[in-house]
Amino acid sequence: MANENDFYELQDDLTDQMDLDDLEAKLYSDLDSELDEDFSKLELLKDQQAKIGNPDALGDVIKNVIWQQFQNQIGVQAGEDFITENRGMTLDLRNSAHIQTAENFANGNIATHNTEIDYQKRYDDWQANFQKDENGNIITHKTRSGKQEATLVKGARDPFDKNRPSGASEKGTDMDHTVSAGEIIRDAEANAHLSKDEQIDFANSDSNLNEIDSSLNRSKGDKSMGEWLDNPNSNGQKPREIFDNLTEEKEQELRKKDKEAREEYEKRKKEGEKRSKETGKKSQKEEAFRIGKSAAKAVVMQLLADFVKEVVSKLVKWFKSKNKKFSTLIDSIKEAIHSFIGNLKTKLINVGSTVVTTIGTAIFGPIINTLKRIWMFLKQGWRSLKQAINYLRSPEAKEAPFEIVMLQVGKIIIGALTAGGAIVLGEVIEKGLMHIPVFNIQIPLLGSLANILGIFLGAVVAGIVGAIALNLIDKAIAKKQKLELQTQVARQTDVVIKGQTVKTLEKLEAAYETVGKITEKTAESIRNSVQKERDSLNDVDDVLNEIDAIIGK
Repeated sequence: MANENDFYELQDDLTDQMDLDDLEAKLYSDLDSELDEDFSKLELLKDQQAKIGNPDALGDVIKNVIWQQFQNQIGVQAGEDFITENRGMTLDLRNSAHIQTAENFANGNIATHNTEIDYQKRYDDWQANFQKDENGNIITHKTRSGKQEATLVKGARDPFDKNRPSGASEKGTDMDHTVSAGEIIRDAEANAHLSKDEQIDFANSDSNLNEIDSSLNRSKGDKSMGEWLDNPNSNGQKPREIFDNLTEEKEQELRKKDKEAREEYEKRKKEGEKRSKETGKKSQKEEAFRIGKSAAKAVVMQLLADFVKEVVSKLVKWFKSKNKKFSTLIDSIKEAIHSFIGNLKTKLINVGSTVVTTIGTAIFGPIINTLKRIWMFLKQGWRSLKQAINYLRSPEAKEAPFEIVMLQVGKIIIGALTAGGAIVLGEVIEKGLMHIPVFNIQIPLLGSLANILGIFLGAVVAGIVGAIALNLIDKAIAKKQKLELQTQVARQTDVVIKGQTVKTLEKLEAAYETVGKITEKTAESIRNSVQKERDSLNDVDDVLNEIDAIIGK
């Protein structure tokens, strides 16, 4: 019989070769790892499936349109307020708008922005002195020297003659205007830079009045002294050849008087021109300050509105929270301040847009509001077009079914139409409300109540329509994507089950093969042990036979 130790050696050998617990652990560990990986894919698909059709972001387009229109309106209203403060005139800081020149005055280009002098009235009063044809053109006539000059209306000289000193009837003299009233009336430079009272004051001053013989005065008329003395009449005669009392000495005296009077006349016109420049520069500065003040108001209003928006956003979040304490309220406000300051660069860019809108409105008038809205409409359309193109180029679109791709593009287009509809509807609603007097109430820096309501109601109505359309499209996309995902989930589940089944069978087969090998080895060991036992028994039989043989003998 085999030694007992042999049995224990066999048992240890089997244990070393066949650790079934370790084999089981390894088998299930591998299966768990692979199952976790496969089922994580399923969970990801299910998460995506749950998110499809989520409407949380549908209002972003509408909020952006409302805010853009509100920002635009701040700038537009600031520009319109400037125009009101600027006596109904748009912004114009050019020299020609403030500094009146004689050349521009003669051509009817008036420096209407000069706040010190009403050049338009001066021009209108000046033009009222001339006879005009049915087309409004000034009627002219030819003078003795051959030049064309404007024909005055009856009574044009009366203001100059009203307080003019008279000559001496006993001496047969008149008090002559050396520089005639007619010449002053026709002079664009004098009328541009001197008021009517200043013109009359010069005309009747000692430097311009000259007592001469009545016959000479009547012959001279409105002509300048030089033109009268140097040019012959229709008979070819000069004044000295006609009048015996006009001696050479008298003529020289008249020329000297004319020179002195003209020097004074030019001096006064230059003083008037200087005033035109000074008052023009002053009004330029005032208008620049005025537009700066309007732009500053718009900037402050813009930043204030941005800040209020941040605060309201945080307050809404605070109201929704469960921990509504005073300390958390303060924290929310601090968070709003930090957010506002943190995004200040972006806000300053928006402020720049508001300033441009303010100045644009101040220059071009309310039409800039329409232009800005058109620009917003075009910008939104271009943005949506880019989004659609980028989406069509994305890997997501390339992998998605054609129906879903078209629906997604439809969502992008609906977003653009919603923004455009908000702009158009706002305009329509505003015009409708303007017919009701109460809605014409002006709110400082924001505009009329009709305008404000138009912005918000237009955006709300367009937003509701857009949201409904987007929601319908989202539902259609969700339905198709959920169906697609369900198919993917089923397919993935099938793949997982089949894959894991195959892998499990493979591992079990490997395990069985290992067990078989161990069993075979064990059986062989047992057979060897049995054989040894048999050999031992045979040896015993041999011994017994030998004993029987001995005994038998």
